[in-house]
Amino acid sequence: MPTIELLTAEISELQAIRAVGRVEAIARGIIAVTGLGRQATLGDGVRIHSQSRGALAGEIVGLAPDRVEVLPMGDAGGIALGDRVLLSGQGGIAPGEGWIGRIVDPMGQPLDGRPLPRGPVERPLLAPPPPAALRRLLGERLPTGLAVMNTLLPLVRGQRIGLFAGSGVGKSSLLGRLARDVRADVVVIGLVGERGREVRDFVERVLGPEGMARSVLVTATSDQSPLMRRRCAWAAMTVAEHFRDEGRQVLLLVDSITRFAEAHREVALAGGEPASLRGFPPSTAHQIMALAERAGPGLGEAGDITAIFSVLVAGSDMEEPVADILRGVLDGHVVLDREIAERGRFPAIDVLRSVSRALPDCASEEQNRAILQARRLLGAYERVEMMLRAGLYSPGSDPLIDAAVATWPALDAFFAESAPGIEPGFARLAQVLEPAPAAG
Repeated sequence: MPTIELLTAEISELQAIRAVGRVEAIARGIIAVTGLGRQATLGDGVRIHSQSRGALAGEIVGLAPDRVEVLPMGDAGGIALGDRVLLSGQGGIAPGEGWIGRIVDPMGQPLDGRPLPRGPVERPLLAPPPPAALRRLLGERLPTGLAVMNTLLPLVRGQRIGLFAGSGVGKSSLLGRLARDVRADVVVIGLVGERGREVRDFVERVLGPEGMARSVLVTATSDQSPLMRRRCAWAAMTVAEHFRDEGRQVLLLVDSITRFAEAHREVALAGGEPASLRGFPPSTAHQIMALAERAGPGLGEAGDITAIFSVLVAGSDMEEPVADILRGVLDGHVVLDREIAERGRFPAIDVLRSVSRALPDCASEEQNRAILQARRLLGAYERVEMMLRAGLYSPGSDPLIDAAVATWPALDAFFAESAPGIEPGFARLAQVLEPAPAAG
């Protein structure tokens, strides 16, 4: 971008006049401010200027005729009655070409110690999705580098899938692998509420220089306020929309929607919304669905956003509110299983519990037959596994079970293999299934 355009973008951010209020009360983590009631809107940002601690950012979470309620983005210690409060409006972010290869916070500020120029246009954090009736259909299959996702669990351009996993089962490693290997022009990664020490580890070890070279990393660590953690997912989606509207194919990874929902719960409860869904306020479902709908196929000459949203499921509980809400609005889900991880197979994908709704349309008739055959054998083996361990099954009792038992070691090993493309993946799957009877 020419220097004059960069300078113009920076100047456009300056405000000559701002509304000013005063701190009236502080209670239960909420700061009551007078003097802004007629100018403020819900969700506006503010800056509280305290003589003892400097400036503190916050967001308006409640409105009344005579005052507004502000949730601070940090510890409110040192804030005093009468402190000056400046209204800053519904601040968005302005992504640009210079953001690729960079690490930024949810406000669009650099976290890697280097200056970051603003893009030419500021984009709102809560943009509507493209009109449903005008969006393109899902696109072509995308190679993932993983044999299991190149065959039984395909990912197609513009698809939105969920990655459901407990802690410590290889979720971050799988996301890093997809960020490196899935074909895309730009990769946008949102690390929501991540442990601070793991950000650099993800960049250097999981993502690597090759992956980072085409990525934008938006992060808010676990010690930051719920406002920043919630904003992180919105900011990552906004960056993805910027590159999509430029006609690029974007891969969006958000880790995790669970922490996004937990951050929204904190904000909503502070604003007075009652808890209902196992402690989550009713607006949680809308926030999750609204975020997911912004991803997917674009319009006209725009690109697409292929999105992978991770969900932390405690004890593999797929019925907990966040998992249940997200699973219902996505185009597929991949489940990572702790037992599979503990026996040393990575990625620890439970194929039978995982679904890609791009099937059967994205595969040929022959490929769909191979997928059906593999699933049939896996299902037969799972039904008889306990009997096999107890020595209660007699070989020859059921031809399908005999075939499943004979094929299972090779099929399980296949799920851990790499595959350079779609056709090589199916060729390898055919070799694994060759001794087994075809699905009827």
